[in-house]
Amino acid sequence: MDRIETLRRWVASEFPGRSPTLAPASSDASFRRYFRLVFADGAPSRIVMDAPPGQEDCAPFVHVAGLLRAAGVNAPEVLAQDLDQGFLLLSDLGSRTYLDALRDLRELHADPAGADRLYRDATACLLRIQCGAPAQSLPAYDRTLLLRELRLLPDWYIARHHGAVLSAAQQADLQAAFEALVANNLAQGTVFVHRDFHSRNLMLCEPADQRGANPGVLDFQDAVRGPVTYDLVSLLRDAYIEWEEARVLDWCIRYWEGARAAGLPVNADFGEFYRDFEWMGLQRHLKVLGIFARLSHRDGKDAYLADLPLVLRYARRTCERYRVFAPLLRILDEVTGVETRTGITF
Repeated sequence: MDRIETLRRWVASEFPGRSPTLAPASSDASFRRYFRLVFADGAPSRIVMDAPPGQEDCAPFVHVAGLLRAAGVNAPEVLAQDLDQGFLLLSDLGSRTYLDALRDLRELHADPAGADRLYRDATACLLRIQCGAPAQSLPAYDRTLLLRELRLLPDWYIARHHGAVLSAAQQADLQAAFEALVANNLAQGTVFVHRDFHSRNLMLCEPADQRGANPGVLDFQDAVRGPVTYDLVSLLRDAYIEWEEARVLDWCIRYWEGARAAGLPVNADFGEFYRDFEWMGLQRHLKVLGIFARLSHRDGKDAYLADLPLVLRYARRTCERYRVFAPLLRILDEVTGVETRTGITF
């Protein structure tokens, strides 16, 4: 039987006699698909997740959703589940993402304080997650996982996307940079880590919207126990939208002050905290370069290639600021054809 027909039959079993319409809601970088159920009688819409069991597992989503909701986070409620078939019925947090709202603010040159308000809400949500969502039951963001993610850079971005072959010396320089990053990442305090806490996974849910507090939080099934700066850098150095450095610094300071007041394990010195933030960001951006290249070359999702320049720009800027990453910067510049410049290093 066709999978979409199997999904329709499951929905019909959950809503006998009601025949809601089924329309695509969104998709993501995995094999999961989402559909919105709309009811003729005006009942609240619902979301159905389709996660093929041979490729995805719904159980982590159900588990993490429970942790987040118990912490007071506006995550979808799991209303029904069939883990064997890979179907979940969820509450609907709407269709307007933070990215939609932020791009509109920029394009319309409207509401200068609007972005600050949205990021203030997102930062408060992140603190709520880190303070209230227990991480003990989550997998560890350990050395093996961090390094496996970093290997996506040479395997998919350098070799597959650019067709470049690194010399033995370059491979050694790359590994040294990876080791420096991972050592810093593992030395940071650990908390609940969403892993993709950014504008495409945050939904605009104003209080008057009847969908709960702003923002709604999605795509959390890969949550781990890991470095305290990871989700902050996902939010503030977003692969899909860029902000001026001064603004990011201000938002970072506000988070750091809130985290210290809440007793979270952040560095007591802001300068050292910001270094941790940047090094965690470099690990993430090197990984994302590899992921976006893989999505294109393996999965045929070429739209992600449009976001590579911003991610590369983030990575290069951090490399320029720290002397230890000068060899990594030279590799990136050689692979991408950028003329090497001398930057300020520490």
